[in-house]
Amino acid sequence: MKNLVLIAFALFSFSALAQIAHKRKLYMLGSPFEVTVVAKDTMMANEYINLAVAETKRIENLISDWIPSTQISEVNKNAGIKPVKVNQEVFDLVERALKISQITKGAFDISYASMDKIWKFDGSMKTMPSAEAIKKSVEKIGFKNVILNSKTQTIFLKINGMKLGLGGIGQGFIADKIKELLFSKGCTSGLVNVSGDINAWGKQPDGKLWTIGIINPLNKNKVFATFPLEDNAVETSGSYEKYVIFNGIRYSHIIDPRTGYPATGIVSVSVFAKQTEIADAMATGIFVMGVEVGLDLINQIKGIECIIVDDRGKIHSSKGIDIKNYNK
Repeated sequence: MKNLVLIAFALFSFSALAQIAHKRKLYMLGSPFEVTVVAKDTMMANEYINLAVAETKRIENLISDWIPSTQISEVNKNAGIKPVKVNQEVFDLVERALKISQITKGAFDISYASMDKIWKFDGSMKTMPSAEAIKKSVEKIGFKNVILNSKTQTIFLKINGMKLGLGGIGQGFIADKIKELLFSKGCTSGLVNVSGDINAWGKQPDGKLWTIGIINPLNKNKVFATFPLEDNAVETSGSYEKYVIFNGIRYSHIIDPRTGYPATGIVSVSVFAKQTEIADAMATGIFVMGVEVGLDLINQIKGIECIIVDDRGKIHSSKGIDIKNYNK
């Protein structure tokens, strides 16, 4: 579950412009969902947004692990039993997710859905789970036990009871697919915000770039930096609303799938990339990896940047971002 700590600014100038920007706020995928498109009139804008909504529903009915009839649900039902044939785009998405698992050494892992839900972040948990319970909770997790067969286009989960959950990459994937579809239909400028997974392309009607603001979660009334998005994407993972404190240590709701222990030391991670899907998955991975290891990894990958806010409110950024240049 991600927290929305990005603000998309749209300062539109409608007079003397041939095109208009039209925004629709929805609630989809269990989260806030916004689509802004630039079009010649409201009718065309609504057509674009309706296409975005239909595309979201189409993909949700392929990859959601909450809907019993999806292909991912079918894969989960047959864990330890047999491989399941899936659509090419589902196969490719899972394959890309596993590559990010390799890059992050398992800090990002779509088999996290196999985890026993022993941590509660609703205020009801008064003591930490035992070390034994924590270890047992992640026994069925492991991206190396997800077997792909490109010839038969099948996915097989080796362990009975194992599950895939694409929540950490699926929303970014949907944002990318919406952009791809709308652009192919003639929408040359727009912004999609899927619960903090933001993909922007083209420019606003006044010729300015789309701009997002990043908030320090420990001071939510203030935007500390604004960034223009030029055919780029950004995603923020945050734990500032869902966490527990035991023995003076702040444990986030984002859990390390390798150990079963919640991530510590970070309250938010914002990742910039060309694809929202990559930004989505990498933000989760960095959150789990921690400040030093996460920054070291990002600094080795071309075309990806990040900003991290630690649990003391200190702001860290990758080598390609000089935060002083973007201070609001």
